[in-house]
Amino acid sequence: MTIATLVCGLVAFVTGFIVAAHMIASWVGAVGFWGGLYAQFVSSTTRQRALIIVGIVGSFVGAALGIAHGGFFPRGFSLRN
Repeated sequence: MTIATLVCGLVAFVTGFIVAAHMIASWVGAVGFWGGLYAQFVSSTTRQRALIIVGIVGSFVGAALGIAHGGFFPRGFSLRN
């Protein structure tokens, strides 16, 4: 789970700076953030916890940038009719 959180954080952080990849950044960032919180809860060593925090922060920043660039859905998508 530690490695998955780090990978999600890295992917979300990098794609968060690419406007066209806002959906990837948003979804991967959200999954990495919530998965990282759970991983933090069940982790057993200080080294794991330190790496998980890095992944959580990267996921959060990537998700925030992705949401700022367009959100979780493609541009022009609306839930309203």
